[in-house]
Amino acid sequence: MTLFCLSFPRLPGALRGMVGVVTGGASGLGQATIRRLIKQGARAVIMDLPQSSGEALAKELGASCAFAPTDVTSEADVQGALTLAKEKFGRVDIAVNCAGIAVASKTYNFKNSQAHSLEAFQKVIQVNLIGTFNVIRLAAGEMGKNEPDEGGHRGIIINTASVAAFEGQVGQIAYSASKGGIVGMTLPAARDLAPMGIRVVTIAPGLFETPLLLGLPDKVRSFLARQVPFPSRLGDPTEYAHLVQAVVENPLLNGEVIRLDGGIRMQP
Repeated sequence: MTLFCLSFPRLPGALRGMVGVVTGGASGLGQATIRRLIKQGARAVIMDLPQSSGEALAKELGASCAFAPTDVTSEADVQGALTLAKEKFGRVDIAVNCAGIAVASKTYNFKNSQAHSLEAFQKVIQVNLIGTFNVIRLAAGEMGKNEPDEGGHRGIIINTASVAAFEGQVGQIAYSASKGGIVGMTLPAARDLAPMGIRVVTIAPGLFETPLLLGLPDKVRSFLARQVPFPSRLGDPTEYAHLVQAVVENPLLNGEVIRLDGGIRMQP
């Protein structure tokens, strides 16, 4: 049986003219994504905290980029960033969730009889999981206003989980819970938004050269890099951004969680 493809809207180069918003866009995976979007001919809004380097980055990247000071847990901040994107660039096609925080603490430390801080746990969940959901729900509303392309697509939302969602290590209970929640949201969000032609995909990175890991001693980073089967090194944020582009360009990717980790399976 021969199958005929009537349309393939996300061919390479299709980012040109699109408009993206990226949380955590001033550093790490988010900054690499912003730079790639701009390089590929898209326009983008950096969503990051007011004290971040987002404003300087936007000035560096020129007229195709803007900065919106944003706390992802704030409905007003996120809606304001989306409104800026529409006012400045006309629409919102892509939303990438890269903002996130982490704490290191065991569920209960029996050496000092100290339970995990409830406040710290709640904060990680609030930023990583609820912040991601906040962006998903509001970005979807804006994408739904777009005219569909010839394939019926109106937008794409890409979230960032972590291999910790699957193999959380000692002291990662808050971080793993938050990232596991993002993994769990992916399919139902994709199903919810499918009638409007909005896709939802999650990337689960392994060990990357982000500000979090770059703050570790060289010896520790070298040890971590050797745990990656191949290539035995830390990931480069540009490789994450490359996958973002591939996800945008491939219209059949939807409701999926993609590990980007060099084959690593984290030990306890």
